[in-house]
Amino acid sequence: MNKIAITSGDPAGVGPEIIENWVKEKNPLLESVCLIGPTTWLEHIVEKYSIATQSVGPKSFQIMAGEPSLTGAEIAMEALETAASGCIDKRFSAVVSGPISKIWMKRVGFDYPGQTEFFAHRWGGTPVMAFAGGRMRVVLVTWHIPLIDVAEHLNTDNLAHAIESANQLAIVYGAKQPRIGVCGLNPHAGEEGILGEEEALIINPILKKLGGKYPRLSLCQAADTLFWRHLQGEFDIVVALYHDQGLGPLKTIDFDTAVNITLGLPSIRTSPDHGTGFNIAGKGIARHKSLNQAIELAHKLSSVVLSA
Repeated sequence: MNKIAITSGDPAGVGPEIIENWVKEKNPLLESVCLIGPTTWLEHIVEKYSIATQSVGPKSFQIMAGEPSLTGAEIAMEALETAASGCIDKRFSAVVSGPISKIWMKRVGFDYPGQTEFFAHRWGGTPVMAFAGGRMRVVLVTWHIPLIDVAEHLNTDNLAHAIESANQLAIVYGAKQPRIGVCGLNPHAGEEGILGEEEALIINPILKKLGGKYPRLSLCQAADTLFWRHLQGEFDIVVALYHDQGLGPLKTIDFDTAVNITLGLPSIRTSPDHGTGFNIAGKGIARHKSLNQAIELAHKLSSVVLSA
């Protein structure tokens, strides 16, 4: 089986630190990964551990924790490009991407809202942003768009694609006939049109049609209680209609263990569900639970894809 590429993310952030902490634990998957990042960082790791690496950026670059730079952002971008190309060439089976700074990446020409859109552009396909934590599973219909634009994106194609991805992810986690709960857009899922009509006029008619394919798919549910019902075991997975609707509850419950998953593309990409943490980088307090989960899930999902 080809190796899983793990990118450093922005070298000034917590990415290199949490990756090195994961390596120190001598996880059984150590032989299944290839680290991609700055030369000096990788040299430091291979002095102590037997692990595949691929260096990017200037060989003399030195990591300055908590001090982002243009060169660091360029290294993060080159690492992503190397990982994406490696999947196209079948050298890598999946990618676990370290956290990047969208602000610094934009300064060096990274013209994407996030890593999800980058991999979609490089690999082709229609991406779906999904998340899995220790207790919750969430799939988004929309993500990196302004809230005012969400309603116009709630069409048949986007809803069907998200629900298909939710069904697949729930099956990976053991559900035989997934119970999929769908959030409403408005408070109380519109309250029969009193608080908004999108549920009745747009979303529920689409969900009713999709119910023939997914017999345990709900109509729009009040989002303020749906996540609790998911935690109580009534639903295997939740489909949220926009970014913060899904990520707020998820990060409240599963902050340390949540994994960002890009579905719907030819290759698997996961990522720890947190940012660069410039303010804590190098202080020895960054936790790597989310990274560990991201690596294990990438291994699991890529195995499913290869055996399908």
